[in-house]
Amino acid sequence: MAAYHLSAQLHGHEDDVRGICICGDVGVATSSRDKTVRFWTQHPEKKREYVLSKTLVGHSSFVGPMVWAPPSDRFPEGAIVSGGMDTQVLLWNLHTGEVAGTMKGHTSQVTGLAIDDNGDIISSSMDCTLRRWRDGNAIEVWEAHKVAVQTVLKLPSGELFTGSSDSTIKLWKGRTCLHTFSGHADTVRCLAQMPGMGILSASHDGTIKLWALTGQPLLEMIGHTSLVYSVDAHSSGLIASGSEDRSVKIWKDGICVQSIEHPGCIWDAKFLDNGDVVTACSDGVARVWTTDNNRFCSDEEFAAYTDIISQYTLSRKSVGGLKLMDLPGVEALQVQGNTDGQTLIVREGDNGVAYSWNSKELQWDKIGEVVDGPGDAAQGQVHDGARYDFVFNVDIGDGEPIRKLPYNRSDDPYAVADKWLLKENLPLTYRQQVVEFILQNSGQNNFVPDPSFRDPYTGGNAYVPGQPSSSNGSAPKQTFKHIPKNGMLLFETAQFDGILKKITEFSATLESDPEQKHLSLSETDSSRLAAIVKVLKNTSFYHTSKLADADIMLLLKILKSWPSQMMFPVVDFLRMFVLHPDGATLLLKTIESGNDVLMDTFRKAVAIPVHSPNVLTILKAVTNLFDNSCLHQWLKIRCAEIIDSFSSCKPSFSKNAHLAYATLLLNYSVLSIESKDEQSQAQILSAALEIAEDDAQDADSKYRALVAIGSLMLNGLVKSIALDLDVKSVASSAKASMDSKIAEVGADIELLTR
Repeated sequence: MAAYHLSAQLHGHEDDVRGICICGDVGVATSSRDKTVRFWTQHPEKKREYVLSKTLVGHSSFVGPMVWAPPSDRFPEGAIVSGGMDTQVLLWNLHTGEVAGTMKGHTSQVTGLAIDDNGDIISSSMDCTLRRWRDGNAIEVWEAHKVAVQTVLKLPSGELFTGSSDSTIKLWKGRTCLHTFSGHADTVRCLAQMPGMGILSASHDGTIKLWALTGQPLLEMIGHTSLVYSVDAHSSGLIASGSEDRSVKIWKDGICVQSIEHPGCIWDAKFLDNGDVVTACSDGVARVWTTDNNRFCSDEEFAAYTDIISQYTLSRKSVGGLKLMDLPGVEALQVQGNTDGQTLIVREGDNGVAYSWNSKELQWDKIGEVVDGPGDAAQGQVHDGARYDFVFNVDIGDGEPIRKLPYNRSDDPYAVADKWLLKENLPLTYRQQVVEFILQNSGQNNFVPDPSFRDPYTGGNAYVPGQPSSSNGSAPKQTFKHIPKNGMLLFETAQFDGILKKITEFSATLESDPEQKHLSLSETDSSRLAAIVKVLKNTSFYHTSKLADADIMLLLKILKSWPSQMMFPVVDFLRMFVLHPDGATLLLKTIESGNDVLMDTFRKAVAIPVHSPNVLTILKAVTNLFDNSCLHQWLKIRCAEIIDSFSSCKPSFSKNAHLAYATLLLNYSVLSIESKDEQSQAQILSAALEIAEDDAQDADSKYRALVAIGSLMLNGLVKSIALDLDVKSVASSAKASMDSKIAEVGADIELLTR
């Protein structure tokens, strides 16, 4: 068969292109981490090229799955349905480019979309559910798998399939599972129809499988070297798959007939009706590939693309354990060496070449080309372009990759240990073990440390080898700087005088209105509020001071009866009230009596139209509920509704509200880990990732969200979900932050992804 060749490149997205949607013969839609959907149409004159027709803006986080709705009476030019990490399903009118419908209900990222013959929209989500939407309303919701649902497929013949992180595929009739397909060893990421044969599945186990509709496995395609994210089939029998390994592979009869290299991972690949393939790449570009030489791109464009691939490959190539791009160029040979025999490795083309300094002739003598060896530490004498007496392989343990530790016998082992720990982002408390490891493995057990040495970090003397430490030649188990989070964060300060002043002001306003006069505070009420404040201010006497039933009943009466725009100072009062042991107990007593006034107050505070002061104060009040374990069960039961409601209010958040929301999620992460609640953990993770990916967030909010993510990955049950949600990119961005706390917690999370 003819080979695929680059036809066109669709530049416009500002971040990873995550999804491709073929919109009949109208055009192509692309979704992206940049929170947009972009619709492309063929150039009116240059048929091989595409032009950006519309940019659809409405999601608040990255957009993934899409599905095409053909032209109809309602949408003469067709419509696109998109799902995002913001948990929303949006319906777009292509004629106007505006949102024609918003579907809310999922509690975690939307992962898949399909349209039924009757126009119903079916969505899958990380929250383990499928939802069927009609006219914007969820008419059916059911748990499809016990863990995240990654994809949904609706065949023209009526069958509905789901793929999941549990490595299975399920066939559904209504809400009844007719059959479970088992065979993959990891997450099933994508499903596609194979015309006339059955369905295809792409998996994180690196394989693509073809299944009969009965569940019988017909064919397995092996060739990718990493996670496979997408698969699609053409009526000609060709199959295309996209992978983390940066390639799109074309398959025919189970054989890989072509592998198309890209400058980044491939999130999606789809066939056009004419057999062309459209790919979504992490470099932010969608590309069209064709076998028709009439639609090939220009030689200049192809040469430029080839150069991009060459540069990308070069940046990742290593020789002799060295990263080629990190080696100095041949210009480094213009600088004289320091000592006779000094070794220098430089980059010459695609190779690393070693030179030795000849002090007699004052020149660099070529030794030869550096080649990959067996990686034995005893033989590995070169590291980062310099030669050492030893380059140790250090096993951190806990599944972490082997680290390289270079050392010369003439070096101070303490200085080497300090430098290495800082470079590898490891705790300086490992210093003593690393020094002993160096001395034992370099045969310097008789090394005598300088007695005048003082550890700059502890102030103590240098560590003396021979004391107990690990004896297996490994550095100790990895620890983290900022995770896991233990305990709860609270908002414990308040301007009580200001709170009382505002309550008094609102009461006077009510009293001046004949129709609302009965809602104003009596002198007794005002006196009681002042007495409560006196108790709450004296925090050092919380163990002996008391609050009464009448105190909580007064607050709840005001919260229930006052107009919503006047409730925020009373909510702020409640925020401090629940920090008193009696306050939390009295509130729980009221709830357990069958009167959940707390939830009523919450719903009133976040009701539309959103009143920003209400949202901020209720955010802080709910966050403070975590202080007392007696309210933890209530918080667990209400977790989904609370996070969903606050997420809907985010457009109205102030900077302080963003911080309070991140704090709430951090507390919820601690609670959900303690209770081993995987469903809540998945929802919290999704919400925290949305904050971490938002460049507009302030440093403190982003830091708390990242700590929540790291804690959930380390001690929770959602590490695999986090990896599916591309937490690696989040960690990488955080590590590059100028804020040291964010960079450090980013490094913590990155270690968890290895």
